[in-house]
Amino acid sequence: MNGLWLKGRLALGLLLGGALHALSFAPDPLPQWALSPLQLCTMSWLVTCVWRAPSGLYAARRAWFFALGSFSIGLYWLTISMHFYGYMPMPLAIAALIALSAYLALFASLAAWLVHLVKAATVTSLSNMSWAVLAWAAAWTLAEWLRATLFTGFPWLNTGYAHVDSWFAGWSSVLGLYGVTFVTAFVAASIAALVGMQANHPKRALIGVVAFGLAALGWALSQVNWSTPAGAPLVARLVQGNVDQGVKFTPDHLSKIIQEHLRLAATPTPAGFPTPQVVLLPETVMAVFQHQIAPSAWQAWIAVAKGQNSTILMGTALFDTQTGNYTNSVIGIDGNTTVQQLSEATMAQRYDKSHLVPFGEFVPFGFRWFVNLMSIPLGDFTRGTATQQPFAVDGQRIAPNICYEDVFGEELLPAVRGTLGAKDSAGRSAHDANGTDGATILANFSNLAWFGNSWALRQHWQMSRMRALETSRPILRATNTGASGAIDHRGRDIAQLPPNRVGVLDTTVQGQQGLTPYVRIGNSLILGLSLLVLFAAWLRRKTKQHNAHSPDIHSDSLR
Repeated sequence: MNGLWLKGRLALGLLLGGALHALSFAPDPLPQWALSPLQLCTMSWLVTCVWRAPSGLYAARRAWFFALGSFSIGLYWLTISMHFYGYMPMPLAIAALIALSAYLALFASLAAWLVHLVKAATVTSLSNMSWAVLAWAAAWTLAEWLRATLFTGFPWLNTGYAHVDSWFAGWSSVLGLYGVTFVTAFVAASIAALVGMQANHPKRALIGVVAFGLAALGWALSQVNWSTPAGAPLVARLVQGNVDQGVKFTPDHLSKIIQEHLRLAATPTPAGFPTPQVVLLPETVMAVFQHQIAPSAWQAWIAVAKGQNSTILMGTALFDTQTGNYTNSVIGIDGNTTVQQLSEATMAQRYDKSHLVPFGEFVPFGFRWFVNLMSIPLGDFTRGTATQQPFAVDGQRIAPNICYEDVFGEELLPAVRGTLGAKDSAGRSAHDANGTDGATILANFSNLAWFGNSWALRQHWQMSRMRALETSRPILRATNTGASGAIDHRGRDIAQLPPNRVGVLDTTVQGQQGLTPYVRIGNSLILGLSLLVLFAAWLRRKTKQHNAHSPDIHSDSLR
């Protein structure tokens, strides 16, 4: 009975630790500066519990409880869409959230099991401890990547996003999000090692020195100019309509919503300020298919573009009357666009969403029963191709992405590299060495009204900032309810509209050209390094297996 009580207390502690961990992915309620230290401290607690586990099964179970607490709290906002807009009873919505969190937590369990598989039987000697720290960083990184990849992937709350404002953020330009994940997981494990080793251990400080060195190198990398200005700065207008999701798709409100967005897009520019060269409106701002919109409405949009001498980029659903396929798209409208092009979806500039949202834009096999529990009409959109040309606007090349496509950083890289779809003589993808014809600006078009004024808005903003750091490109965000704003190529906020308010934001962004190391190599280097570390650790344990049960020269305080 006493053992059962201790196990229950540990499980509760891990759940609470995971819940605290969930607070580290966006500011509010905690300040921005606290996010990185909190993530490191809570993860170091998890590492300590995993290292002390008597078996791989116990280690996996402990990590599962921690991750369950983290996802259940960090993704609480999913219940808003299921309950308030899907009319699913709240108990069922909470059960669905916990079920999803339980599944996502399995990847943390996998990382813990792998660490227990490859680490030495004791971990308090410097050598064994160093390999245990490396193994944790590698296993956690691979598990995070798998979570973001399998079954279309769900990379929300990836460890690296907690460190956008820390010294570790500099690693993103070289190794991407998963490089930041590896480095910070290494540092968290180093903290656990420093706490667990004997205070008088002669080489105890070495692990701390290495951890601090990684942070310092991250700061140094953040000072490097990976890109250079491309063309003249672009004046952009971001429109936030703040349309209630409950009325967005109702026929009685469609005309009013279109008229309101027309009014916002055509907002007069104050005297002495430049008129916008590009106007961005959110995802599905036109909430019906293009051929269902009156020609007069399309003519009004063309008139706004012509009157401002600007290009309007808007999110809309497009329908192919020949095939019956439909896409979630972004289209470009300028003074030369015709009503016929818009009605027939043959406009010159068009982007079709490629990475679709499960349960939002397509129904995964075997889950139709779950969708039927909600009152949200869902169908299966057609995927856009993985390589699509950026939009040319006044000397800049803007690469759109829709909704949560920008949380898959590696999928944005082809647009930045340029020469999309080109092949070399060996049939391999080819691109300009410096990305001179790739995107100079990234633009996200979203509608997060499904999730109310929740953490989802701020978490998504943090992830967009990571994309700016990885690619050294500024990012424009046009969303229905927030967070709408602009981010510079160093991941810093330029300007942002308050969430859940109707508003227009005029801002200026400087397009950039040149490729960061991460844009050139993608995730291959950090994933290869992680696999190599785990394989080397496994080989090391195999060669020393005859000593696996021998006592270490120091007391095993973490066993």
